[in-house]
Amino acid sequence: MTGNNIQLDEHGRLKHFLTIEGLDRSLLLNILDNAESFSGVGDRAIKKVPILRGKTVANLFFEPSTRTRTTFELAAKRLSADILNLNISSSATKKGESLLDTLRTLEAMHCDMFVVRHANSGAAHFIAKHVAPHISVINGGDGRHAHPTQAMLDMFTIRRHKQDFRELRVAIIGDILHSRVARSEIHALSTLGVSEIRVIGPRTLIPRHVETLGVHVYHNMSEGLKEVDVIMMLRLQQERMRSALLPSASEYFQLYGLTEEKLALAKTDAIVMHPGPINRGIEIDSKVADSSQSVILQQVSHGIAVRMAVMALTMGHSDARAGDGDAD
Repeated sequence: MTGNNIQLDEHGRLKHFLTIEGLDRSLLLNILDNAESFSGVGDRAIKKVPILRGKTVANLFFEPSTRTRTTFELAAKRLSADILNLNISSSATKKGESLLDTLRTLEAMHCDMFVVRHANSGAAHFIAKHVAPHISVINGGDGRHAHPTQAMLDMFTIRRHKQDFRELRVAIIGDILHSRVARSEIHALSTLGVSEIRVIGPRTLIPRHVETLGVHVYHNMSEGLKEVDVIMMLRLQQERMRSALLPSASEYFQLYGLTEEKLALAKTDAIVMHPGPINRGIEIDSKVADSSQSVILQQVSHGIAVRMAVMALTMGHSDARAGDGDAD
């Protein structure tokens, strides 16, 4: 069974959400449409819908994350699920218990979904292949491989501002080499049919043969930003760099940091995105990050609705749109 097929059940519906790769356009649009219906739940007096009432979601974060973990937790609570946050640093995995033993223990607690964040690429796929049949697995980011819900919340944010993906030029800028977000973004943008995807960065941070993914490579910001509709900045993944791939932070900012002057090279209505956390003064100037063209905080808000949609769909609610009624 391939890594792509394991995500779908026998009816072609989403069972796990591990990667964007291999999923078709209609499925991605279904996630976005369902997320649209959930986007207003946070504005209600009672911020809950009963879709996952009685279900238990376990957040298994084997590497630290604040933004992703908290938005998954909020998403689950708004769907009326019970939440188990596993503190991996003090768990039995640190005492020699294998990952599979940990999974079996959680299964015995009658969990229904695992949200997995792991430093090793492929960890979420491994878990999905070994869990009990009734459990769904969502990849909250694995190594350099994938971060599919981040890609989908970014697609949701783009659609809110730009409507038709097929007319867009999108630039992804920075540390492409170490970024699981960049890989998932490229697959999502390609599947949704954008006109052109550009990656911009120093040669040391661009993967070899990245052109095979259908992108155009630029090493010069002035050239790469011309006529761009969407600018996606990436965080420098310095914790994943095994050697000195950058001369200095100040030189990186001079060449690849997004300033007002560089932003002016793109279309006048271009939007600026960043998955966070932002390194101000290295990847992006504060004036740009806080400008009217920045949608960075909107990305965070939209992440809750998108993760609600993914959780509901993987738990068998094929049209999981929020109704008018609140949970008890």
